[in-house]
Amino acid sequence: MEHITFDKLPAFVAEIRDRLSRIESSLNLINPINPYDVKNPVMTISEASDFLNLAKSTIYGMVCRNEIPVSKKGKKLYFDREELTSWVKKGRKKTTDEIQLEAEEYLNKSSKRRW
Repeated sequence: MEHITFDKLPAFVAEIRDRLSRIESSLNLINPINPYDVKNPVMTISEASDFLNLAKSTIYGMVCRNEIPVSKKGKKLYFDREELTSWVKKGRKKTTDEIQLEAEEYLNKSSKRRW
């Protein structure tokens, strides 16, 4: 390692900054930072809005109609990440193949009962 003088210090700091930036970029390519992958499972209305990709006003309306899982402390609304994920998954539409399979299973059960 070379000896760093006071005159070379700004260039050395700039080189360190550039190297650090390249390291961060490389790490983000390997493991991208997910803002929702944090240890705190509780989200504010703004975070829930970003998470669900819905406007805050839409979420407020859903809260008023009791359509979305929410906790309220004072005037603040809080959303549990796992509850929101589960809520979104419950709204999943079945594929045509899944509906066809269910219909066939229902008809098979019905025909067995008649005989």
